[in-house]
Amino acid sequence: MTPLQPDLSCRRRFLSKSGGGFGALALGDLLASETFTPRPEFNGGLHHPAKVKRVIQLFMTGGVSPMDTFDYKPALEKLHGQKLGPKNKPEGFTAAVGAMMKSPFEFRQHGNSGRWVSNVFPHQAEIVDELTFLMAMTSKTNVHGPSTLMMNTGFLLTGFPCMGSWISYGLGSLRDNLPTFVVLPDPKGLPYNAKAAFSSGFLPAQHQGTMINFTGKGEAISNLFPDKRYPFAGGAADDDGLKLLAELNRHHAESDPANSQLDSRIQSYELAAKMQLAAPEAFDLSRESETTRKAYGLDNKVTEDFARRCILARRLVERGTRFVQVWSGPDGPVNNWDNHNNIEKELPPMAASVDQPIAALVRDLKARGLFDDTLLIWTTEFGRTPFAQGSVGRDHNGGTFVTWMAGAGLKPGVAYGESDDWGYKTASGKTYCYDLHATILHLMGINHEKLSVRQNGIDRRLTDVHGHVVEDILA
Repeated sequence: MTPLQPDLSCRRRFLSKSGGGFGALALGDLLASETFTPRPEFNGGLHHPAKVKRVIQLFMTGGVSPMDTFDYKPALEKLHGQKLGPKNKPEGFTAAVGAMMKSPFEFRQHGNSGRWVSNVFPHQAEIVDELTFLMAMTSKTNVHGPSTLMMNTGFLLTGFPCMGSWISYGLGSLRDNLPTFVVLPDPKGLPYNAKAAFSSGFLPAQHQGTMINFTGKGEAISNLFPDKRYPFAGGAADDDGLKLLAELNRHHAESDPANSQLDSRIQSYELAAKMQLAAPEAFDLSRESETTRKAYGLDNKVTEDFARRCILARRLVERGTRFVQVWSGPDGPVNNWDNHNNIEKELPPMAASVDQPIAALVRDLKARGLFDDTLLIWTTEFGRTPFAQGSVGRDHNGGTFVTWMAGAGLKPGVAYGESDDWGYKTASGKTYCYDLHATILHLMGINHEKLSVRQNGIDRRLTDVHGHVVEDILA
């Protein structure tokens, strides 16, 4: 890999020789200044006025079934039981194609927009007029791993920066005492591809997602404070440790000047010191009112986990974190949205675990005025088949799925695109991850074609060589 800024190597050598504490502190500030600088006259954007300053992304791991949630398909009721699907098993399907299968869930229209929502999402049904739907999302693959990467990085293979990293690189932080990009994984496990889904790829390592295991028990961030078993840690011991660390950093910088891991580590130590003051207050959910706790379902065993992380996401963006990603479901065949065996039994528990917290998050952001400059995104890696897997399950389908957004810069209560009568492929308004990412960057004041980094002789960007802004949904 070629260095992003080749001229930095001589500067690192200079700083490494200029004294321990000074070199370590100055290096972080220097590297931060080498990235793009948001322009005040563009409301913090890079290329045009920004409407969004911060993002919360809710990612449903496993492939949410559109025709059982937000994409009502009455044709499936008429075709139920008929063998109309492809005769040969498509790539990425895990079993033979079964008969057409109607949704086992009741759909009704809601809000002034008349949006169809199934009864697995009763709480989100109440807020559909606040949401902006992309009804014809599509993927290049039916396989979880590559599709999860595609929705996060724009590429099917590992090694590329995710959207949160690109935004961190392009816009930097809003505050210096909390991470710019935070990831709140499902306590049951990491998503497909594990940390690759929120990697900084070839961007400097400081832009990768800071993973916080926030379960409400124990430390949310490991080793932020000295272990109570070691009372000697602190004071003079801290000073001695910092001097030793500076010496090790000097040797490492001289031996490998192009490696951004050291830069990231130095900045992480500086950030950790600042977080010792800011993080305890930000992570203290006991400061939330009883009304808020009940609204999110924090005291309900079904919803408490996702509610906890949604509240923390709101508290973080409220305090200056720019991008927060909240995951629902780990990789694997169970405890996520990968409903192969029995959609009627597997989907409702997953839906119930997130539905109330999501609706509460939308209302909370709006009530606090955060919708004025915050974007909320709900998505998954692909959809599911309109025909059965076995008798009552649904297989992978990258042909079409649903994403919704809410918040600043959008027309609320509208939908763009539609799938075919079966919910198998897109019919109009086909939208790839490239278009979604281009639209999000546009709202943040970034031209997706201009935010690029030269890597191995190629000008890389989040949207690769694709993407267009979905103008129809912009306010």
